[in-house]
This record gives sequence, structure tokens and C-alpha cells, in this order.
Amino acid sequence: MARLRAIAIIAMFLTFTFLLMPVQWLLLKLKSPAARTFPHWYHRHVAAIFGIRIRTVGRKVTGEGVLLLANHTSWADIIIFSAVAPISFVAKAEVAGWPFFGTLARLQRTVFVERTRRSATGDVRDTIRARLLAGDALVLFPEGTSHDGNTVLPFKSALLGGAEAQLADGRHVKVQPVSTAFTGLHGMPMGRENRPLFAWYGDMEMVPHLWEALLAGPLDVVVQFHEPFSLDQMDRKELAARAEAIVRQGQALALAGRT
Repeated sequence: MARLRAIAIIAMFLTFTFLLMPVQWLLLKLKSPAARTFPHWYHRHVAAIFGIRIRTVGRKVTGEGVLLLANHTSWADIIIFSAVAPISFVAKAEVAGWPFFGTLARLQRTVFVERTRRSATGDVRDTIRARLLAGDALVLFPEGTSHDGNTVLPFKSALLGGAEAQLADGRHVKVQPVSTAFTGLHGMPMGRENRPLFAWYGDMEMVPHLWEALLAGPLDVVVQFHEPFSLDQMDRKELAARAEAIVRQGQALALAGRT
């Protein structure tokens, strides 16, 4: 039964995705405002197809651009965040070259960062600033990598250059910590030993891991939006440390069922 369910999910996902990819491509070519919101609609349906049930706590900053700083556990994070709100991602440049998934990332207007080339830092900062000034919400994973979903890794302040973007009135852009926690499997509380079924990290191969996750069953997730702040109130290292502490506490409480 689990294999039949997994096969059905993959078939529905691929059919749904290949039918709608040209729609988003056209929206981007036409520079339509819908190019920002259409991926949100798409991922809400993808989350339903995959059986990812999301509970949201708190509210995302709206009405202006915001840089969302979140812990990173899995490929599922892309679906989860995109299903919760109209967002785009800041990702390492290698993602752009991934077969299929790189195309999806480009269609969602991902900002790609060349982490090994210092000369690209200014260009990326300008791109992020322009997107934030346009009112976009950009998700950044400051841990720099994914992990097993049972903890939060240190946030790297070097990855937070986008937080230095200043708005037209001179204020720095708002930064909002967001914690995610994989809390349930088949509607039952999930133990720490089961989270690696969905956590994608280390040298795991994407496709085999995706298949094992689909076999495991429906996933429950808690996403919590915390209070925003900015570099107007602190320096970059302080911002990274504060955001890390907030996200770590938010995840720990959610895993303990105390959100």
C-alpha cells in the first residue's frame, strides 16, 4: 500500500508540475505581479499531494520586503515555506544547475549566491536590496546547510549580507526569524529517530531519499513566525546570534508540543 501511495504521489506531482511550469514561465516573461503569488498557490497544492500538513503560528511581515531567517532540514522546506506564503529563496549557485529542481528554483525567482566568489557579494546584495524594495519576502537559511531536524546549527553571520540592505528612508530591511519543526507522522507525534526519514542532509542522494520519505507517510510540520528586528538595532553578528537563539527555542518548543 505504501508503495502504491508513493507512486501515485509522484505521478500526480509530475503531472501537476509539468502542466503548470509553462504558466509560471509566461507570467515571468510578461512581468506579471502574479509571478510572485502563483508559486504559493502551486505549492499549497503540492503540499496536499505530498501529505504535508502545516500548522502556522504567528504572522509573516506583510506590506513590505522582509528577509526571513529559517532553520533548514530538508528539500521539503521549499514546499513548506512556499505553501505558507508568497516567498522566494536565497540559495547557493549550484542549485541553479540541478536537473529539474534548478528549473523550479529559477521559476520561483530564487536569488543565487556565489559563496566562493567574493567579487559577487556586492552584486548579490544589490539584487536582494532591489527585491526587498519591491516588497518581496526572501527566505535565507543561515546555517548554510541542512541537518537531521532535531536541532539548529549555528547561524553564519557571513551569509547575512542581505540584512544590510537599506530602504529608501535609510532604515535597514526587516529580518524575521522563522522556526520549522517536523512534529508528526501519520498524525502521531514524531520521535527524533524518525526525523531523518524526511531530513535531507550530508551526502544523501535526493531521489532515493524522496522515495523513502514518501513511503514513510504523511508529515506534520509547525512553522512559527517570530517578531522581526533589523540591523538598526544591532550589528550583523548580534543579529545572527539573536535570530539563531529565537529559532532554536521555537523549534525546541514545537518538537516538545509546546508551541
